Amino acid sequence: MKYDATSPENYINKTPEERHEALQKLRETIKNHLPKGFQEGMQYNMISYYIPHSLYPDGYHCNPKEPLPFISFASQKNSINLYHMGIYAKPELYSWFVSEYPKHCSLKLDMGKSCIRFKNVNKIPFSLIAMLCKKMTPQDWIDCYEKIIKNKKDEH
Repeated sequence: MKYDATSPENYINKTPEERHEALQKLRETIKNHLPKGFQEGMQYNMISYYIPHSLYPDGYHCNPKEPLPFISFASQKNSINLYHMGIYAKPELYSWFVSEYPKHCSLKLDMGKSCIRFKNVNKIPFSLIAMLCKKMTPQDWIDCYEKIIKNKKDEH
């Protein structure tokens, strides 16, 4: 579902009421556990945490006017989805998350390359998400991102 929202609070208020508590708890979990330097806002119609232009002036290569995205989440039709660019970019972080997940949640992991889908809003593993948030600093993400961009340029 796409919600045309101007702020994280506005976004949550536009979602179905039965999701408000889970979305607010997800937001607080991320905000309270991300290392200093990430900024919260709206990107791509989702609540997002990104590296501001003040820390990374180049911005996102797809649209340099956008700050460098890192984590986003959205309320979709059948799930709450968490998008984590570090899981997509760092195979060892992906492996860590996949191996940790069963220790925190009894439901089967429903995951794409960077997308983790939570179909049961009462079974979101907030403690695991908190741990995931601590795994990369803004500088770690910038270094990883620049390495990926450089490798893509070298391939062409």
